[in-house]
Amino acid sequence: MSELVPIEGPRVVEGPIRRTVLHETIVNRLRDMIIEGDLSPGDRLHEGDLGTLLGVSRTPLREAIKYLASEGLVELVPSRGAVVKAFGKKDVMDMLAVLQVLEDMAGRLACKMATDAQIVEIRAVHDEMMQRYAVRDRLRYYKLNQQFHTMVVGLSDNGSLIDIHATLQMRLKRVRFVGHEGAEKWAAAVAEHEEMIASLEARDGRRLARILRLHLGNAWERVKSTL
Repeated sequence: MSELVPIEGPRVVEGPIRRTVLHETIVNRLRDMIIEGDLSPGDRLHEGDLGTLLGVSRTPLREAIKYLASEGLVELVPSRGAVVKAFGKKDVMDMLAVLQVLEDMAGRLACKMATDAQIVEIRAVHDEMMQRYAVRDRLRYYKLNQQFHTMVVGLSDNGSLIDIHATLQMRLKRVRFVGHEGAEKWAAAVAEHEEMIASLEARDGRRLARILRLHLGNAWERVKSTL
């Protein structure tokens, strides 16, 4: 009779998973601090102070800062170290102009190519975003807003379009967040989003492209005075 070999369950490798979670947590915290203005454009990221504030050592903090630099939110400056990236008016205007073209194209493609199930998923994100607006949870609203735009662009099924859009959207995080400052600006943005989801559900590509372009044009008007 052959010897029975005990069957082992899957081996759990905890170390790398913990490091990944820590990295993502630090990146998310620093990103939120930049978006909300706790770290302003031009501010130097002091590793000692941030490490104490977040309760982490310098090594994972340094890795997180490098990651944010790859996103375009942080700049690594010789002799100064890491600083929050500062964009001038022309930088922002140029990026928003490109986003207008990208989202115009994405909106038209999305209405042609999206499945009913995908549109339902985007509707769910939109509805949650409106719930966050109702209770004035600005940061959560903003993150859902970003997710909404990313999902619409994702429906284009155009890899180059998706990649370029993601890069620009990442660099404009703080600027887009500022665009919701003030009740009037925020309400206007919400109204535009209501038209976006209605256009997508109607599969009206021209209408969706038009409101996306208008939304991004208005985003410039909402933020230019703060730059």
